[in-house]
Amino acid sequence: MPRATSMTLRIGRNQLPGTSDADQFLGADHGGVPVSFFLVHSPPGARVELHAHPYPEVFIVQAGRATFEVDGTEITARPGEIVIAPAGAPHRFANTGTEELRLTAIHPAPKMSTQWLTSALADKKGELI
Repeated sequence: MPRATSMTLRIGRNQLPGTSDADQFLGADHGGVPVSFFLVHSPPGARVELHAHPYPEVFIVQAGRATFEVDGTEITARPGEIVIAPAGAPHRFANTGTEELRLTAIHPAPKMSTQWLTSALADKKGELI
C-alpha cells in the first residue's frame, strides 16, 4: 500500500471553527480536500433551519435522535442510520431526543454552499449557525 502524501494531516476537533452545537471542517482550508462536514453535538431541542445545497448532504447519526424534514417528508433517525438530502432539496433537522444529538453532516464539496430558506436567515450566505 502506498504511503500517505504530504497532505496527510491530523486535526483535533478543538482546532475546527464552529459553534456550541457543531464543529465545521472545510476541505478547501486543508489542502483542497474535496469534502466538508459538520460534527454536530447539539442538546435536546436544538435545530437547524430550512435550507438547501446544490449537492446532496449525507447525515450519519451516531447518538441521540434526530427528526429531519427532507423535501416535505419527515424522517426520524437514530444511531447507526443515514439520511440523505438530495441536491436542491429543502431540508432541516432537530434534536427531538432527550440526550445530546451527535451526527456528521457530509457535504461533498471543498466549500459549503447553503441557501437559507427561512426569511430570517436568507442573508446568511452559508454562515455557520
